[in-house]
Amino acid sequence: MSEDKKVPEGRFGRLRQLSGLAARTGASLLFSKDGASAAVKAAEVLGNLRGIAAKVGQMASYVDGVVPEEHRESYETALRSLRSAAPRSSSTAIRALVEEELGAPLADLFSTWDDVPVASASIGQVHRAVLSSGQEVAVKVQHPGIAGAVESDLKNAGILEGMAIAFGGRKLNAGAMLDEVKERFREELDYTLEAERQNSFIALHEGDPTIRVPRVWAERSSKRVLTSDFARGTTLEEAACGTPAERRAWAETLWRFVFKGNLVGGAFNADPHPGNYLFQPGGQITFLDFGCVQPIVGQRLVDAVEVHRAALLRDEAAFARASAVILETRGGRYEELAIAYSRRCFDPIFDRPYRITRPYVASLVQGVKDLAMEARTMKADEIAPLPPGILFMNRLQFGFYSVLARLDVEVDYAEVERAFMAEAGLLA
Repeated sequence: MSEDKKVPEGRFGRLRQLSGLAARTGASLLFSKDGASAAVKAAEVLGNLRGIAAKVGQMASYVDGVVPEEHRESYETALRSLRSAAPRSSSTAIRALVEEELGAPLADLFSTWDDVPVASASIGQVHRAVLSSGQEVAVKVQHPGIAGAVESDLKNAGILEGMAIAFGGRKLNAGAMLDEVKERFREELDYTLEAERQNSFIALHEGDPTIRVPRVWAERSSKRVLTSDFARGTTLEEAACGTPAERRAWAETLWRFVFKGNLVGGAFNADPHPGNYLFQPGGQITFLDFGCVQPIVGQRLVDAVEVHRAALLRDEAAFARASAVILETRGGRYEELAIAYSRRCFDPIFDRPYRITRPYVASLVQGVKDLAMEARTMKADEIAPLPPGILFMNRLQFGFYSVLARLDVEVDYAEVERAFMAEAGLLA
């Protein structure tokens, strides 16, 4: 899927391709023994469409429990290419877009430019270049036409509605969740906003020897072009073959990056797919892509800290109370189920040290579906609509835990969390 292709923008054309894919994939999951042919076709269609469609494929490629276990290997193998090797836009179109956005000829902007992208994903592709100073940089450029494609997918709300219902159900405020999803996806088209967020993560983790966030070059960036220091490292698949000590160090770095961002920085990077992590020796990881960031502000941040503090103390009663507050439940059976599910998500903190496994992650995905099914049998006044941010928090939880499950190592995550919370004065 590496050949140059133009992004299909039309709403109905994209819907037609997705509808055909859904029919073929559904039949494969029901009747095929291995699902391999449908998986390959899914990768081809979603890759060509790019945009939100490709993001759904990215999730299916690594989040445990999304695809039935008997077909998981086929789909994971076929869809893995969507993380960094989706069809690329033509070099002519990319060069023209960069020059339009940055207001100068490419030769004046960079002393060296590689027309062959080092990666191509759902929203843009990345080119290696060199500044006049000799600094090697990665230039992320939006696929021409991707904004129209994303808007078409947002209007074809069925794909998003299906995701929202699967992770919450109509009674659980699916409409508001859809609005939140649309806002986040539109934000991903604004690289100026992404640069601001990337700089905020740089500042948050300054001084941490294991967390690396590439420096942004503002004078070579715009709304559709983002230039950062070039970074190298191994993939998650390669990191998963490391020694237990190496994998443990990387898992600790991942946990610190995610939850320090949540609890200290008041924001989480809600796109945790493996292509956004580059693994280096000594537990070091370079973190890429800050286009989808969900803020946690005000009282919600205070409540989130309280939930984590209770888990660190292994105070079950305090955890239940704090969970009820942040989930905005109303008592009764639904509250009982929702708190029980939240408690399962916090097993890595309560039951330390802890090995996050793929069956555990799949059980969490299934748990959300089960909760939604239970909610459908309840009256509306028995159910608390899901609070803001919960859909993307689930996306982060499932994706992040799936990454940790690939490292497959026992870690004292509570100690990692306690250290940065104490440093930030959040344990008093």
